[in-house]
Amino acid sequence: MSDLFRIFSTSASALTAQSVRLNTVASNLANANTAASTPEATYRSKQVLFQTLLDQADPDRVAMPVRVAGIVDSPAEPVPTYEPNHPQANEDGYVFRPAISVVEEMANMMSASRSYEANVEVMNTSRQLLQRTLQVGKR
Repeated sequence: MSDLFRIFSTSASALTAQSVRLNTVASNLANANTAASTPEATYRSKQVLFQTLLDQADPDRVAMPVRVAGIVDSPAEPVPTYEPNHPQANEDGYVFRPAISVVEEMANMMSASRSYEANVEVMNTSRQLLQRTLQVGKR
């Protein structure tokens, strides 16, 4: 029975991690079209790094919680665009935009959303199993 309770912990940690991933994707999409006058000032897309936590009390690896190990900036260089009339344009008439692929970010968002939904379903199924187990014990 304790293994069933560990499933809640694993799913909850995955929900939290996917929530961070969704927020990061939203931030990337919101900044996809921002402009800056220098490459250094340009927004860099963020990527979430996940880490599985090994539990010494769980040698069978029944439940392996997930956590966000960090959020890193993309190494992709900003894209210079010639727009001399843009208010952010430098002296050469260029503005710099983030190297963010909206299509890739949308795919990342769909993946994170599906992972989130799958973990909600795991929690719901586990809850139903616990309820049925309690009902069997009443008989």
